[in-house]
Amino acid sequence: MEEEFEEQIEEQAEEQLGGNLAPVFEDMAEKTLRGFSARTTANIQTGPLLNTGENGFELKPALITMVQANQFCGKAHKDASAHLQHFLEICNTFTIIGVPKDAILLCLFLFSLLGKAKQWFYTNKEKHNTWDLCSTAFLAKFFPTAKTNALRGKILSFQQQYDESFTEA
Repeated sequence: MEEEFEEQIEEQAEEQLGGNLAPVFEDMAEKTLRGFSARTTANIQTGPLLNTGENGFELKPALITMVQANQFCGKAHKDASAHLQHFLEICNTFTIIGVPKDAILLCLFLFSLLGKAKQWFYTNKEKHNTWDLCSTAFLAKFFPTAKTNALRGKILSFQQQYDESFTEA
């Protein structure tokens, strides 16, 4: 068991450090017990790692504010489809030359989320590395099939009452 553990550590060191564990062990030797338990920013989740083309890009604060004006929190009574529609309407008003549209959408989408929806994004950010994957998974999570079926049922069971006109119905 111990040998397997050592082999795993060596394999990870090989992948990450080219087999040289000395820097890792030196850092560990210098830390106190308190140092190991102290919180650091190394484990704080941030947005997705994106392919931004040849150059980096900057999202203007006014654009971020516009997106944040209609944030989605993931609650059942909120409409995920309407949120995506509004988000895409904003994103279709601009382009950043030399930056893939997927990178812009994924980066900005994070600013349009709150609470449970934002946590979902962070836990799934590696899986959703394109806008199509992200938006499809978002709708699957926050606009589930049960809700779609319920809406379909309402449409199929629509009836006009005897004393109302068609436009009133």
